[in-house]
Amino acid sequence: MTAWSKRPRIYEINTWVWLNELTKTAGASMTLADVPTTKWDAIAAYGFDAVWLMGVWERSPAGIDIAMRNEALLADFRRALPDFKAEDNVGSPYCVRRYQVDERLGGPKGLAAARKMLADRGMRLILDFVPNHVAPDHPWATEHPEYFIQGSAEDLAREPQSFLNMAGRVIACGRDPFFPAWPDVLQLNAFHSGLRTAAVETVTSIASQCDGMRCDMAMLMMNSVFERTWGTRADVKPATDYWPQIIAAVKSRSPDTLFMAEAYWDLEFELQQQGFDYCYDKRLYDRLEHESAESVRLHLCADPAYQDKLLRFLENHDEPRAAATFSSEKAKAAAVSVSTQRGAVLFHEGQFDGRRTRVPVFLRRRPQEDPDKELREFYKKLLDVLKDPVIQDGDWRLCERTGWPDNQSYLNLVAWCWSGRDGWYLIVVNLSETPSQGNIQVLAENLAGRKWRMTDRITGATYDRNGDDLYRPGLYVDLNPWAFHVLKF
Repeated sequence: MTAWSKRPRIYEINTWVWLNELTKTAGASMTLADVPTTKWDAIAAYGFDAVWLMGVWERSPAGIDIAMRNEALLADFRRALPDFKAEDNVGSPYCVRRYQVDERLGGPKGLAAARKMLADRGMRLILDFVPNHVAPDHPWATEHPEYFIQGSAEDLAREPQSFLNMAGRVIACGRDPFFPAWPDVLQLNAFHSGLRTAAVETVTSIASQCDGMRCDMAMLMMNSVFERTWGTRADVKPATDYWPQIIAAVKSRSPDTLFMAEAYWDLEFELQQQGFDYCYDKRLYDRLEHESAESVRLHLCADPAYQDKLLRFLENHDEPRAAATFSSEKAKAAAVSVSTQRGAVLFHEGQFDGRRTRVPVFLRRRPQEDPDKELREFYKKLLDVLKDPVIQDGDWRLCERTGWPDNQSYLNLVAWCWSGRDGWYLIVVNLSETPSQGNIQVLAENLAGRKWRMTDRITGATYDRNGDDLYRPGLYVDLNPWAFHVLKF
């Protein structure tokens, strides 16, 4: 297979839910080895470079027991599934008992079959790695208790929700420093040399089964973050950070393995420097949801080398469904905004159908929802745009926009262009609730001296414009609230 794309398009599938629905459709048990070729063909038709099969590893019976005693989790299960039953809780995919494919999903042979199906269609496979914690019944809990953050009987008595008694040894539950501990997982000690050696072995094993890894809550293992979170409970801070040690060891054996970080707190750049190929761009998502067009524009002014290593998204299994978060028109504007930037882009199974229910990752099934056929058609057109070599291999630039003293609505517009051997794209989005007008300066070479026919790849509308005017005064646009142009010329 050729090298990874410069702008990989990645498709996340909740593996257990997906196979459960395929099983219902087929009327027979379905594992990864049994997925019909037509299903893989349909995924490939979207033009994805990789599929992230979320949640294939063996889940924890101990974690399930803990979850079934947690009223907050049970309430969330019933929110998503009003007819929730105990057997619907198959455990959290981030409470890993063993990094071995669950036999109910097809085991290692099933995963290998799925990987081959993807490779035969030019797609790669991405799997999960959870560095911060493991399940209480993970073998390390008994075989290597020294790998974990230790507690005391006093800690357990004072904070029973934050520590577990493991055969007489008190071990801390996994945590993010800004939230209560996760009661179903044990906290690994990122500073322990033995743990790091074991992590290299684990990640090397994962890399032998896939082409890339999505690393859960990656910033928690950074030396600076781990020290602030655990203080004196951790060992002495090593001279080398966790991720450079892990990633370098794996890439020395599998240099094409892609590392993708779930990252927050503006630590994306640091994680890129520590070896990650891509980091979540949660900041862009938040700006699109809550902030102004100018905030989005300023975000896109960041250094190109930094932007090239960001993973943009509108949905994933952690975020609310886009159709439930944004209005119909704003959701489309946001989708255009995240998917036509530099860097990688992540799509989530169900996003194209307008699913509204965020399914807790513990659950094996989800409620029935009618697909939004109009939204599906929109995404088909958008994904066709993303296949264009101009966007896949071209050069990206942010475009200036101007207005008039008595009309400042141009500030609601954000515009960027792509240029390549096969032409240009100009994307303009009105990120506001008001009609907006402005002139967009198209920074593309060789436009002057001729007329250009610009075709909107989403609506099909065409516009004939003079190339001399595209830079100065610029292309005049008049867009309704949350409207956009995706112009090819």
